[in-house]
Amino acid sequence: MTALLALVTFIFREHVMATILDRIEGPAAWRGDEIANDSSWQYQLSDAEIAELEQVGRVFVDDDPDLRTVTAEQYPLPACEAGLKRWGAELDSGPGFVLVRGLRVEHYSDALSAAIFFVLGLHLGVPMRQNELGDLVDHVLATSDKTRADPTALGSKIRDGLDFHSDSSDVVALMCLRSAKEGGASSLVSGATLYNEVLARRAELAHLLLEPWYFDWYKQDHDAPAPYYTSPIVSYVDGTFSIYAGSKIIFSAQDYPDVPRLTDEQVELLHLLDEIAGEPGIALDMDFRPGDIQWLLNYAALHSRTAFVDWPEQGRRRHLLRLWLRRDVDRPLAPNFGRHVVKSRTETRDAAGPDDRGRFGIRLAALPRFDWGL
Repeated sequence: MTALLALVTFIFREHVMATILDRIEGPAAWRGDEIANDSSWQYQLSDAEIAELEQVGRVFVDDDPDLRTVTAEQYPLPACEAGLKRWGAELDSGPGFVLVRGLRVEHYSDALSAAIFFVLGLHLGVPMRQNELGDLVDHVLATSDKTRADPTALGSKIRDGLDFHSDSSDVVALMCLRSAKEGGASSLVSGATLYNEVLARRAELAHLLLEPWYFDWYKQDHDAPAPYYTSPIVSYVDGTFSIYAGSKIIFSAQDYPDVPRLTDEQVELLHLLDEIAGEPGIALDMDFRPGDIQWLLNYAALHSRTAFVDWPEQGRRRHLLRLWLRRDVDRPLAPNFGRHVVKSRTETRDAAGPDDRGRFGIRLAALPRFDWGL
């Protein structure tokens, strides 16, 4: 049986080496220092688009529909239609991200900002649960003084800088309500560029990216029903390249005794990915201004954040809203790729019925939680 397994592994690796050990080309294979001054990934909302979003957002707040079942068709955005198509194209076949600017969140209530954000999300995909409570809108807001060294700390709830990683959706979106006093820049790195650099430096390790890796689920959601899950880091199906990575949660999965130990080659590869991502010129840094929305295809790029200093006043502290979206564009992916264990917005936590711990109205969802993830 061992000999058979070794033969199958050998054949798989030879197949991988023969079929994908080529550079990934195209608009998703970018370097930060090459596109930092390129305005094509930025989109400035027009006055007509802003007026429409503010009007539809107010209606959405007044209606306060169930976020689990509301649809884009109920809240049409004709003035934004061309922009939405462009953003979708940038995600699916462009660099994998777009930064949208122009919303006047300093004049809005947080409920109105959240409503505009959620409606836009409906037009780009289907919102997903972001925790086992069922919440569809999450808050990136430091709620404690914990550091990354604390195993109970969630990255979205602390002020430390974060490693490059993928989120648990097709698209992750961030809307800036308030920016930090200092720091807190959003950083992106192209997955294709990471892969190309691995090929250039250590091509013999590249096949490992397509094999299953163990990721720490608890570290991402303390209510997770299992401590870990598995996924390849790279999917290459029908000529489509996708990435799902995060060395920190791969290493922390080693805390569970039933998770296989990482090999020396795997450890070397994870360190190499982090080394490449941290090199000058590879990543693209952008400062979030109030009103900015960043739409990011998780399969195209990894993201991180620099450390930041908050304002002392509670109401001025760095505060982002986050959406996870499923985007149904028939993207081919390897089986069980990414955090495939995440449920859709309509699935309940268990068979007992709807989970009433979630916040399913926009007025309540716009308020940060201080009873979870602290």
